[in-house]
Amino acid sequence: MWKQDTWVKPYLKQYKFLLATVLLLGVLTTVCGGALMFTSGYTIDKSATHPYNILMIYPAILMTRAFGIGRPTFKYIERLRSHNWVLKVTSKLRTRLYQTVEQDAAFFEEKYQSGNLLGLLSEDIAHLQNLYLRTVFPTVVGLLLVVIVTLGIGYFSWQFGLLVGILLLFEALVVPLLSTAVEAGRRTQQKQFKDQLYTNLTDNILGANDWLLSGRKKDFQTATQKTVQELNTSKLSSRQFRWQRDWALQIGLGIIYLVLLVFTNLYFTQNTEAANYTAAFVLALAPVGETIVAISQGFEEYPAYQDSVRRLNNLQPTALTLPAQKQLAVADFQTLELSNLEFEYGTDTPTLVHNFSQTIHRGEKLALIGPSGSGKTTILQLINGDLVPQRGQVELNGINVRQLQENSEPLFSFLNQKPFLFNTSILNNVRLGNEAQSDAAVKAALKAVRLDQTIEALPQGYDTYVQEAGARFSGGERQRIALARILLRDAPIVLLDEPTVGLDAITENALLQTIFEVLADKTIIWVTHHLQGVKHVDQVIFWQHGQVEMAGSPQELMRTNQHFQTLYQMDQGLPENLT
Repeated sequence: MWKQDTWVKPYLKQYKFLLATVLLLGVLTTVCGGALMFTSGYTIDKSATHPYNILMIYPAILMTRAFGIGRPTFKYIERLRSHNWVLKVTSKLRTRLYQTVEQDAAFFEEKYQSGNLLGLLSEDIAHLQNLYLRTVFPTVVGLLLVVIVTLGIGYFSWQFGLLVGILLLFEALVVPLLSTAVEAGRRTQQKQFKDQLYTNLTDNILGANDWLLSGRKKDFQTATQKTVQELNTSKLSSRQFRWQRDWALQIGLGIIYLVLLVFTNLYFTQNTEAANYTAAFVLALAPVGETIVAISQGFEEYPAYQDSVRRLNNLQPTALTLPAQKQLAVADFQTLELSNLEFEYGTDTPTLVHNFSQTIHRGEKLALIGPSGSGKTTILQLINGDLVPQRGQVELNGINVRQLQENSEPLFSFLNQKPFLFNTSILNNVRLGNEAQSDAAVKAALKAVRLDQTIEALPQGYDTYVQEAGARFSGGERQRIALARILLRDAPIVLLDEPTVGLDAITENALLQTIFEVLADKTIIWVTHHLQGVKHVDQVIFWQHGQVEMAGSPQELMRTNQHFQTLYQMDQGLPENLT
């Protein structure tokens, strides 16, 4: 996994000098802590021998003060630098992840559930951040300290230096590895529980009304309780293991202290002056022990980090390879041409678009009708360039739409089933269509979609907050706000993806009437699954099994096609005068 890693190693190299500074500061922090304890121990021992002059211990007192100041100073700077390093890296990681998801949104929509995407965006990047702070930094600093302590004691006795080095390595490396082996399965299970909770909670929030309307309020409240209980049980087991492990590590440190006591009594008791260093050597190891104990916690979380790194490295959306880009002015657009389109999401999935061709002139309205899952939305994604066909092409004025991707925003507007409204004012929500437009232009757009009187009757008028996901307004009103965005954007091509799904018949008919009135001069490709409002379009295409089943103007089909007449009567109840 780590050989092909592109989410961790590159940033270690990119910020290697800052990383080296962080590690040096980490070592200096513990060295100052050890030196503080060393000089304190020496001062205590020296004072116990009743020196005949205070100057005999004054240098040690000054050094105690210096190291006492140095330890928190180095620690503070190390925290600043390490968090600066991590924030730089995670900022790049988040930007890269968002760009990866945005680059091929259709790919992620097919492969990931909303809950899994939340896990990717929050948990996985947070795990990489903790990988540096809790595992990489403490481990490297701890191992450097093991080398320093081993060499320091080895200077006096290689036997004791080797023994202390082995004991410290056991604390800094063996115990963390054993901890990882014990906790690996449990941590992986906890990660799975969290991912499941993300998915379940997303489903529950999006489907809250359906739970309540079905009379299953209690089931809604208890839907995630089992997973939460299992997660809490697993976390409790982890806490118990952590306590036992840390207790064992403290016992190990106690053994090291005993070894140092033996060492100092053998090498520093030949005279009174040397005996002053007995307590100093033992106390100096205490801060080193504190640093080493923290390594185990970082190691035990490694399986979760490893899973996050693996998931991020497995993100393989369609490579964004755009041809040489061209410009097409909005006023110059005249023709949208689809030529022999073929598309499938994978070799194990059915072909959604098979040899589809269509020419649409500026201002024309096309309805694409067919059952759910037949590939209608896929055609919209092919038209605006989100998806690339395996064969054929989409052209605007003879220019491949892939050659217009960097400048496609002024050409396309999109209205889908559930346009998202942000929890800000109505003005701000509409202005997303064109941030350069004035308040007067926004209000004019809202008036055009027949929302002005409704909004002006509100206490705060156009400054009214729409609440989360637009909950302040009905489904039809949310669609009209989104339609006002489209008017403000003023793109020549409008893609409608079943914008009236879930609305009652009266609201649906009124909304369709408004859409085709205010967008009368636009080119519209409208995906729908039934014939309500079909009289507004110039051409109707019935889509089935990836290809055209029936096509023509609604008036012509009503006169000449018995199948269309039957479908229309089934959909409408009675045939409508389309002429």
